[in-house]
Amino acid sequence: MAMTLMALTTHAQIQEPTAAETPQLEFAVQLYVTLGEAYTVGETPHGRRMVIPITGGTFEGPGIKGTVLNGGADYQLAHDNRTELEAIYSIKTDDGVYIHVRNRGIIQTGGEKRGDTPSFYFKCAPTFEAPTDSKYAWLNSSIFVCQPSFSGKPGGITLNVWRVK
Repeated sequence: MAMTLMALTTHAQIQEPTAAETPQLEFAVQLYVTLGEAYTVGETPHGRRMVIPITGGTFEGPGIKGTVLNGGADYQLAHDNRTELEAIYSIKTDDGVYIHVRNRGIIQTGGEKRGDTPSFYFKCAPTFEAPTDSKYAWLNSSIFVCQPSFSGKPGGITLNVWRVK
């Protein structure tokens, strides 16, 4: 496989992708995740570690609906004007199927130090682990992107998730 990829890249010319090759996004699900009180571990060798408990919530999308289970957490590591996050939790569909979620992302702020317009970037890439014998198995074999938002209900975060086609 590696030799095949190497041969393809050796003989291929680097070109801008055409519109037909540009990946498309398909809305997959919106999650509303309720959050507990955040706490900090403090400064570590890797940055300031914070933990935000996940206490519940709901989700809904085409063909999928249910609740976010209590017991997960969003683990954040802040250094300078960048925060890396990894939220690990589980969801349960209305028909009783459990799905594990791992959502990694970054929050980037900046611009103020250089006199630029302040900026804020917050994006994530969730992965799902669904039972392979369930109607949700399609979650296992796709790439997803997420646009988090604090608008909406207080006490939580809204996650709009798209599947990359």
